[in-house]
Amino acid sequence: MGIQRDDSQNVNKATNVFATEHKVSRSKRGEIIGSRGGFRGCTIWFTGLSGAGKTTIAFALEEYLVARGIPAYGLDGDNVRTGLNKNLGFAPEDREENIRRVAEVGKLFADSGVVALCSFVSPYNKDRELARQLHKSCGLPFFEIHVATSLEECEKRDVKGLYKKARAGLIKGFTGIDQPYESPENPEVIINTESRTVEDCVQQIVEVLQKNDILPQSVVEKVMDLTIPEENLAEALAEAEQLPSVEITKLDLQWLQVLGEGWATPLTGFMREREFLQCQHFNCLLDHGVTNQSVPVVLPVH
Repeated sequence: MGIQRDDSQNVNKATNVFATEHKVSRSKRGEIIGSRGGFRGCTIWFTGLSGAGKTTIAFALEEYLVARGIPAYGLDGDNVRTGLNKNLGFAPEDREENIRRVAEVGKLFADSGVVALCSFVSPYNKDRELARQLHKSCGLPFFEIHVATSLEECEKRDVKGLYKKARAGLIKGFTGIDQPYESPENPEVIINTESRTVEDCVQQIVEVLQKNDILPQSVVEKVMDLTIPEENLAEALAEAEQLPSVEITKLDLQWLQVLGEGWATPLTGFMREREFLQCQHFNCLLDHGVTNQSVPVVLPVH
């Protein structure tokens, strides 16, 4: 191994370095990491102005996932700059290197089966795109979350007093004041934190992760309302006229109402044999995660 000087960036680059492939597959890691089973490694990248709520939401999501047996780890801008990136400032080239290093760390976490939660202002589209492509090149999911809190709201919060100092000229190169912030062009999620609870913001992200098969349905704390919207009612009735019919009792109708209003989530209809047997033997549903369900919801047909 040697060291090659790169005068353009005033850094030393290692040469004669060769990547070594792991002998443990992602699916194998997924079998032993966490209590939910399955490989769930990905990187969730929170971007937005200072004070937008990135770290607050990311750490709340971390707590939410870990409490449900899904390994997650939050990487925060300030925390990283006290260690890994403590030799970097806030000039554009330092910001670029800051994001590059964090993207590499996030990729390693994701590859290990952990949900990496990266909270960084990351003001430039090209740097965030570099992070995305780094994951895409090795088949790891990447989700860009734009915490789109307005500059006015961030200044109003000013938890760390940084905006006040920047306006007074005590801090130079502060994003949103005298350095630009480039809003994401096509993020997976846009969150406006104004007039919303942290829990609501977390659920918005959880639902997106579930739809992308990162999380099982059982971790989504949202009732699945199965009732037909009024604008689709005529079409649904026409379809129903073509389907086989069965006679049901008043009790069956009441169970149908329970299902329709989502009180038996994640069930989307009367139990099939597999769900019924899981309910009887284990008092829970085992598909798509573990959901407590000790009461069978069935439709006896004679």
